[in-house]
Amino acid sequence: MIQILNYRDHISGKNPDGFAAELGSAFRQEGVCLLSDHGIPRGLLRDVLGEANAFFALPEAEKAPLDIRHSNCNRGWAGPGVERAGGQGGVPLRKESFSIGLDLRPDDPRVLAGEPFRAPNLWPEDELFRDVMRDYYKEMLGLGRGLMRAVERDLDMPQGFFQPHFSEPMATLRLSHTPSDPAAPDQPLSEVPQFDYGALTIVLTDGVGGIQFRTRSGEWQDILEEPDTVMVMVGEVLMRWTNGLYRAAPHRLLPPAEPRTLAAFYLDPNPDSVIAPLPSMVGQQYPPVRAADYLRARLDDTYA
Repeated sequence: MIQILNYRDHISGKNPDGFAAELGSAFRQEGVCLLSDHGIPRGLLRDVLGEANAFFALPEAEKAPLDIRHSNCNRGWAGPGVERAGGQGGVPLRKESFSIGLDLRPDDPRVLAGEPFRAPNLWPEDELFRDVMRDYYKEMLGLGRGLMRAVERDLDMPQGFFQPHFSEPMATLRLSHTPSDPAAPDQPLSEVPQFDYGALTIVLTDGVGGIQFRTRSGEWQDILEEPDTVMVMVGEVLMRWTNGLYRAAPHRLLPPAEPRTLAAFYLDPNPDSVIAPLPSMVGQQYPPVRAADYLRARLDDTYA
């Protein structure tokens, strides 16, 4: 059963140790939890999904100039069939998505220097869309950093240990829209799970459902979407940092019987962060890897 954790216990100082222990337990057991009282304004949550739906409803001719395949920095629109489940040999996905990263100007020194995953965002003409997504990105980045502070507590790491790794992260806000599938109830489902690449993924759902995770016993279970909560999943980077102590959550999305829109925030570290098991971890399972190199390899296996 998925745990619902009250984030207010962490940020208010009421019970930060208790919250960290509950978070760590959820991350060790299944790698996923729901977060309540997260402090994100409800109006902003509604606006994110509303603006996402408005964007995806645009004619393809208006979205095509923003094609993510024109970017080497994981920004822009991916139309139906561009993303594949299970890598390059996998099945093209019916969904479309739009990805936003750290918002930089074209003359930013990091952009001019060609640093990995440093580029201006590709924006549609709608200024309200830009304002809403910028605000939400900022809120999600703050929430992600706060959760990493709780991770430090749970792992008995020095306070602020992860802070240098998320000062200017490669974090991505990815909106996605999957059209309804009338054959969904009868369609065979893949047993191949998906894993997110970064440290944490924070998902805002529209209540349509259809997100499942695979338990340690191998069974697929629905993640029940509770109102006013967000979903938090462990990604591969945090699994590698903890040497497998935390479980990267294996999950999948079922074909929806009605259209489904999600906003997923992927908390990837700074490009030059070296991801290796923490010094306190025994019997290191994973070799060190630069965060930008790891993300590039995983993305190259995703897009057609």
